[in-house]
Order: sequence, then structure tokens, then C-alpha cells
Amino acid sequence: MKPALTPVPRLHHAGAVAGLVAGQRTVPEEAAVAFHYNGRSHAVMMATPADLEDFAVGFSLAESLVASAQDITDIQVRPAVGDGIDVHITTRGGAADTDPGKHHHRLTGPSGCGLCGVQCTQNALRPVQWVRRPVARWTAETVAMAMQGLQGAQQLNRQARALHAAGFWAPGPQGGLVAVREDIGRHCALDKLAGALARQGVHGGGGARQRGWEPAC
Repeated sequence: MKPALTPVPRLHHAGAVAGLVAGQRTVPEEAAVAFHYNGRSHAVMMATPADLEDFAVGFSLAESLVASAQDITDIQVRPAVGDGIDVHITTRGGAADTDPGKHHHRLTGPSGCGLCGVQCTQNALRPVQWVRRPVARWTAETVAMAMQGLQGAQQLNRQARALHAAGFWAPGPQGGLVAVREDIGRHCALDKLAGALARQGVHGGGGARQRGWEPAC
């Protein structure tokens, strides 16, 4: 399958004397990721080909296709036509709610907003469930520490400097940066993070989600 990062040749302007200098830089890849539920095609998303099992769980939860990560019994990631990737998701008792009349994507979802392909505004603006947990309180020092931790944990972005990251920080003496996921698309990074937390059994009400990004240079 296509790697998450690829080295490519580049020309760098090194000043009036040296002029153009040939070199190399690393760029993030993007692939068409097709989600199939219980043998039925549901949606195709453009995403960085990394942490796809987490992406499958997070996407399923965000789209309300399953009620919990425990409803998913198997995930198979397979190469598809060209550089595409098929992700086959099996749910307990065929529980995935992929009714086309509710939230079926019929178009490819690019790496922008995550709304492309939904069939109506009701699907794009579904009610949000409140997190019914005690609200964590944060000091300015904790916020700064969380942001510094996120920047240091962006392994892909450290090489390519062109990816978004979503991280989850838990407060307290035993807290810290719980998980970080990266993608060329913001919403894909967040779905991957949600899936990673769900697979680890981490409740979202026990910390804070943070997002980071560093432009290419």
C-alpha cells in the first residue's frame, strides 16, 4: 500500500550566488480510503494512509454508524485498485447503521471539511451529544504544556511539515498526552484520534482535545 510519506526531488534557491540547488524533501501522501460495512460499500474518504484501523473506528462513531467501539468485531485493511485502500468493517450482528436515507456518502470525501458527499443538510447538521462528565479545569501552564507535548509528538509532521495533528491530553499527576494522530486532513486526524481513544477505552470527558499544524517550508 501507499506509504504515509514519500521523498520527492526539489529545487531550493540558495541565494544569488549559488542559485538553484537540487535536493530532496518529504511530502505527505493521500489515498482514497473506501469504508465497507458488512460487505456493503458506504463511503470513500481521502486520507493519509496511516492508523487506518483507528480511522475506521473513529469514522464509524462520528457518523453514528455504531454505538460503541465494541460493536465492531473485525477490521481488515486491504490494497485496492491503483493506490486506493479498502477497509472492511464487520459489526456485531450487522449492527452498522448504513441506511442510505440517513447518512450515506455518495461522493468522495476530500481532506477538507469532511462534509462532502452527505446527501442533505440534516445529515451535515446532526444534533451533538453532550459529554456528561465533570468538566476538567485547566491552568495556563497546563495548556502550554499540552501544546508543547503535541508539537513534540508529531512524528510524521516532523519529517514532512505539512500535516495536521489531533491529540488528547489528560490532566492530573498521572495525566499527560494520551494519544496523537496525524493526517493531511483535519477531520481525518480527529477521527483517527477518536478511534484510538475508543479502542483504548479512554473517555473523552476526562481530558481535552487539541489540534496542531505546521505549514510546509
